[in-house]
Amino acid sequence: MKRAVKSRLTDDKLLCMKTISSRRDFLAAGLGVPLVASLPDRQPEPSKLNTRALGGTGLKVSPLGFGCMTTSDAAVIERASDLGINYFDTARAYQNGNNERMVGAALKGKRQQVILSSKTLGKTKQEALTDLETSLRELRTDYLDIWYLHNRNNPEEVTDDLLEVQQAAKKAGKIRFTGVSTHFNMPDMLAYLVKRGRTDVTLASYNFTMKPGLTDAIQAARRAGMGVVAMKVLAGGFSRIQRGDRLYGVNPDALTNTLKREGAMLAAIKWVLKNRSVDAAIVCMTDFDQLDENLRALSEPFRDSDEKLLAGQLAYISPLYCRMCGSCNGVCERGVPVADMLRFLSYADGYGQFATARERFLELPEHVRQIQCRHCSSCSVDCPNGVQVRRRLMRAQALLA
Repeated sequence: MKRAVKSRLTDDKLLCMKTISSRRDFLAAGLGVPLVASLPDRQPEPSKLNTRALGGTGLKVSPLGFGCMTTSDAAVIERASDLGINYFDTARAYQNGNNERMVGAALKGKRQQVILSSKTLGKTKQEALTDLETSLRELRTDYLDIWYLHNRNNPEEVTDDLLEVQQAAKKAGKIRFTGVSTHFNMPDMLAYLVKRGRTDVTLASYNFTMKPGLTDAIQAARRAGMGVVAMKVLAGGFSRIQRGDRLYGVNPDALTNTLKREGAMLAAIKWVLKNRSVDAAIVCMTDFDQLDENLRALSEPFRDSDEKLLAGQLAYISPLYCRMCGSCNGVCERGVPVADMLRFLSYADGYGQFATARERFLELPEHVRQIQCRHCSSCSVDCPNGVQVRRRLMRAQALLA
């Protein structure tokens, strides 16, 4: 009897190993890359993915970048590097600074193989410099490949002082290239940054929900030699709620049939990457399944079926997802930062990242956090894209306050 049980366990183990091997063989074959060795006594060599030039920087980046903001498992980052992803993006503000520390540990020993970016929310020279020094220490590196002025949505937020800090850091060898990230009002910001001529790379919100004018602005910036990296690629990530994440305040099971359109998020990545003026798209990945799925975007074309999937997805998220177009100027008449609040809510509702949403909310001034939209009889913001602004803001305030 014991021998039979042992035999069955051995067979099960062999079957499991064969299944894992087949999955890895399939992934490697689909990407056209060599299989990564995973023997415990051997350091795996990075696989090779096709790359794109990052503007005029001379850097070659994997079209799929790794957005580290929501990641807590260093093993997923290590695995991404082994599979050929070479662009990793974090920020001083993510997870109260802990994200940089985790990323630094995950990429220890791989610094020369990767392109690493971080960001500062600093509004003065000293705040930005302090952030930079802390980022370098936490990431265990002497330099950043790209250092972004983070979340700058109006020209006046990109001050001469901050541009000078970036140039000084570049001359000192602490950064290789300068960047600015912008969450909304992207067409105007891209045009402004190109005109100023002191920014090497821009990180801009870009996805299938946005107007064609943004695509035109991205193409113009890229023609001018600026590197273009896309973020917010998944447009809120609503179809991934069912994969172990919580949708706070709502029963996820009741939304399964509405939200889970198989392949919608993969189609969203492919939609962005079909624009050859986008050098890379950074996508947040929290587990190995998401990593494997997202890598498929590099080996599959954008098809008519993808277009249909995204049309269905857009119909669902239209009243929910802020396009960050800047039409409402970002602030209501009472001072609520509409685009920011709706972005925070998408972290919780779309990605199941309540802690991140709460952190961003608590960074707002106290008097802004005290405003309650339920006290207004009507909303002064009329979204041209059909977002139910007052309803979504009330939800954000109830959830995050």
